[in-house]
Amino acid sequence: MNVDAVSAVFREVLEIPEVTADSDFFVMGGDSLLATRVLSAVARATGVELEFDDLLDAPTPNALSKKIAEAA
Repeated sequence: MNVDAVSAVFREVLEIPEVTADSDFFVMGGDSLLATRVLSAVARATGVELEFDDLLDAPTPNALSKKIAEAA
């Protein structure tokens, strides 16, 4: 899942119009419940099931897309 696709997931879940590659999910208003939605969307799109700690460690689209690639 590329950076643009992860950014799109963040935009949809957070209901905000703009997310950059370095936008932090939690700084933009994300919480544990919304994180679950992000992780579910990633799993549906890629088949990669990440843990909540993965999003904590990689809270930006850029970092999360790398984490997804490593896990695939």
